[in-house]
Amino acid sequence: MSQQPDAIIIGTGVIGTAVAFEMAKNGWKTLSLDRNAQIGHGSTAGSCAIIRMHYSTFDGTAFAWEGYHYWRDWKAYLGLPDGHALAQFKECGCMVMRTEANGNLDKHLENSRDLDIPVEEWDEAAILDKLPIYSLDSFSPPRRIDDPEFGTANGNQIGGALYWPNGGYVTDPALSSQNLADAARQHGAEFRLGVEVVEILKEDGRVRGVKLASGEEIHAKVVVNVAGPGSAHINGLAGVTDEMTIKTRPLRQEVAHVPAPEGFDFDSLGMVVSDSDIACYIRPEHGNNILIGSEDPECDPHMWTENDREYDGDFSEQWNNQVMRYGQRVPSLGIPSQSRGVVDLYDASTDWIPIYDKSSLGGFYMACGSSGNQYKNAPIAGKMMAALIDYCEGGADHDVAPLQYTLPYIGRDIDVGFYSRKREINEESSFSVLG
Repeated sequence: MSQQPDAIIIGTGVIGTAVAFEMAKNGWKTLSLDRNAQIGHGSTAGSCAIIRMHYSTFDGTAFAWEGYHYWRDWKAYLGLPDGHALAQFKECGCMVMRTEANGNLDKHLENSRDLDIPVEEWDEAAILDKLPIYSLDSFSPPRRIDDPEFGTANGNQIGGALYWPNGGYVTDPALSSQNLADAARQHGAEFRLGVEVVEILKEDGRVRGVKLASGEEIHAKVVVNVAGPGSAHINGLAGVTDEMTIKTRPLRQEVAHVPAPEGFDFDSLGMVVSDSDIACYIRPEHGNNILIGSEDPECDPHMWTENDREYDGDFSEQWNNQVMRYGQRVPSLGIPSQSRGVVDLYDASTDWIPIYDKSSLGGFYMACGSSGNQYKNAPIAGKMMAALIDYCEGGADHDVAPLQYTLPYIGRDIDVGFYSRKREINEESSFSVLG
């Protein structure tokens, strides 16, 4: 960089690159740092990249509905030249089973209607018309395969579902980060890869920059922590964790990759599905395959890790549990003899809602706790973080008078204090994700 940067952004995942893009458009000279050798090759690369707008909180629903519009208009949003390879949003829809566990989606339906989000109420016949490979027997509560009651229907049926036609997924999440970085470069943003931050430099109660493992110091008046599963470590380096009521930790997750039932074109006819009755979510994958994740029921132990480097990257019994639970819903599902899929980390917050906030250290900001549930919101998270940084650096006290931010597409105002590091645990959260 020919001049000292105004802002250093730690992390080049989908939210980190969105922050760089939006800050650069606002006139900041940004430098993004990442210890990975390629942009988007942290937890973003392992994401199922699901785009959905069903949330149990109104604020979460509004944010996700806003986020959808950027993926829908991806090329226009980025402003990259014609011919640039772009990530593709496959708008296949998202169906969520109505169960006792999710309150029959009453809050979700109310939120969607309040925000004019297209949503359809499906009965059993409508579900089976779209997915004839499904059985609608109820198996709740979700169990592990070593439970003697596993696979035994409870005598009830799934009574219906809600379907959001605008849901779907992005086919190449790492490419979406690279698209955002390329768009940011058009506005002067710079990126350095293969470098590790080992110290947050401070002076007189403000951030002064960072020190790299090489010993190099880079000075800037703003540092933004978007380090994904490494966010807790970076916050520790900054010394800002004591006042935080919401913390983040790296959480190990597995996503299974299995072939669709023979004779059913899941590529064309499938959709994103969330099914709390069996505590699985799924989405289509190219080659007529299905990705299967866990919705973190009580029977699935949380596999927290001490840091974002030292964790077991091999599949465990969790893979079998997810696949077999989905096999209850799809009796014709083929179970491959070899485990395939993804083992990676989430950056999970205490209540599974992200932190988009300032900190007790002047000039140090954080966009943390976002893994598994905020991929879809990356563009609007980038915009909101850029606005928050401008607000605070302009002299406002966001803790005392939280930023009120107008979502550009849908015209709704949200209280950015909803994402505060100092909030109380939000009991309306589902405490789970579709990652």
